[in-house]
Amino acid sequence: MRVLCFMEYRGHLKSVRLLRGARHFIDLLTFRENMPKGLADTSYLLLLIWVGIVALDGCTDGKRSNSQSLPLDLADRPVDPLQASEALATVLLFVDTDCPISNRYAPAVRRLYERFAARGVAFWLVYPDPDEAVVAIRQHVREYDYPGRVLRDTRHALVALSGVRITPAAALIEPGGQVVYSGRIDDRYVDFGKQRALPVRRDLQEALEAVLAGKPIEEPRVPGVGCFIPDVP
Repeated sequence: MRVLCFMEYRGHLKSVRLLRGARHFIDLLTFRENMPKGLADTSYLLLLIWVGIVALDGCTDGKRSNSQSLPLDLADRPVDPLQASEALATVLLFVDTDCPISNRYAPAVRRLYERFAARGVAFWLVYPDPDEAVVAIRQHVREYDYPGRVLRDTRHALVALSGVRITPAAALIEPGGQVVYSGRIDDRYVDFGKQRALPVRRDLQEALEAVLAGKPIEEPRVPGVGCFIPDVP
């Protein structure tokens, strides 16, 4: 569900201002009852204008707050990867430059992109470490030949949406914003230091096939093995 205008009032001073404004509004309504008709109509119009200004101010604050919490591209521009997307599904792939397990999944990420991007799936590479430098991210993308578009989730908006706690991890989101799968890419890693030569279960691939076929996902949340994302409880 898209939120067109999210009014978020912050701080004691703004609360006081709104409370005072509300009291003035009530006082004016009471005073209006004793006014001559023409003057009363004018006062009513002014009251409507005041209400509109307050509502617009709230919407502006909400949009500003929303923009500040959005992930950033590598040019520091806020981006909503789910807005106005014509994709049949969107994949968020959470990675880290310093996580060995995450780096070993680069070939798997490329195979998934090659298999599903042409079928209408959008892929976003998400770097959730707020201290990760843009230069390091650019180098990492080149070194591991990652496909898809790149985002920096510095305020962990996508982390919170997806419910992920580690890298590598994936979130599969349907049009409309519903997260239908969250967790590991596959089961190659059984535990730290223990891995299979080949995965037995390819969880993200299976979830994508199910969504594109209009079928339910058997396991919508599967924990994985990897490196913890900083500052995520």
